[in-house]
Amino acid sequence: MKPINKFFKLSIYSIFAKKRIVKEESINHIKKKLYLIIFKSNTRWGKVFDVSLLVVILINLLAVMFDSIGYYKTNYGLLLSLVEWIITGLFMIEYALRIWVLNKKSKYIFSFYGVVDLLAILPSFIGLFIAGTHLLVVIRTLRLLRLFSIFQLSNYTKQGNIIIKSIASSWSKISVFLLSVFVIITVIGTLMYLIEGAENGFTNIPISIYWTIVTITTVGYGDISPATPIGQFIASVTMVIGYAIIAVPTGIITAETLTQKNKSVKCFKCYCSDNDDDSNYCKVCGENLKSGERK
Repeated sequence: MKPINKFFKLSIYSIFAKKRIVKEESINHIKKKLYLIIFKSNTRWGKVFDVSLLVVILINLLAVMFDSIGYYKTNYGLLLSLVEWIITGLFMIEYALRIWVLNKKSKYIFSFYGVVDLLAILPSFIGLFIAGTHLLVVIRTLRLLRLFSIFQLSNYTKQGNIIIKSIASSWSKISVFLLSVFVIITVIGTLMYLIEGAENGFTNIPISIYWTIVTITTVGYGDISPATPIGQFIASVTMVIGYAIIAVPTGIITAETLTQKNKSVKCFKCYCSDNDDDSNYCKVCGENLKSGERK
């Protein structure tokens, strides 16, 4: 009897083991399919999923806008609230699926898009405890950044990277420039306080500095204005300085942008120096440029 019992036990175990293996393979197959749909926008269903997601985000944004208008909030508040919770539910399911299909879950959770996806869910629940915070669901518009991957706007991403590199490279010059502007604003503000005084609205130095900033940025609210001839002369000079100040950082960043665009990588096999900065291989001989040195 013992061999028979052992045989039956092994048979039952093998049956359950096979079922478990089949089940695991089925689950892994589903995960792979969902991964391609959720994370890969270069597939048909992946693009459909991402475009549908963007449509849902835009609908949610419109719902939040209408909810901020008194008439629509009074007459359609319940419908708008229902739309918000339905969309929140969809985002929760999507966020859970994104985590489920990945092997390295923490990599997504703590990534930029992972944090944005989480922030897209939280405001609705925070709004249950703190009034008015449900309007923070406009944070979901950050998810529109997925447009760059969905429609493969790589060229726009490349140009954006050039601008970021230009600002980073010229930051030391801009810092010196901003410090100089701060000194000029402080000096002019102090002079206006001494010349105009409280009777003309310049009640203290911070208020005078505020006027200087408003004037030098060519905004000109008109809530404070100089009345004395000397004060009006300084105001005129400040306005002219404002136009010059606008031109300086623009010139610095433009020059650095041109420098970034003109950067090239030299191939040490055929000595071609006309390769783009982000090229991996030489456009003439096909040599790997990553092993070479930049010109």
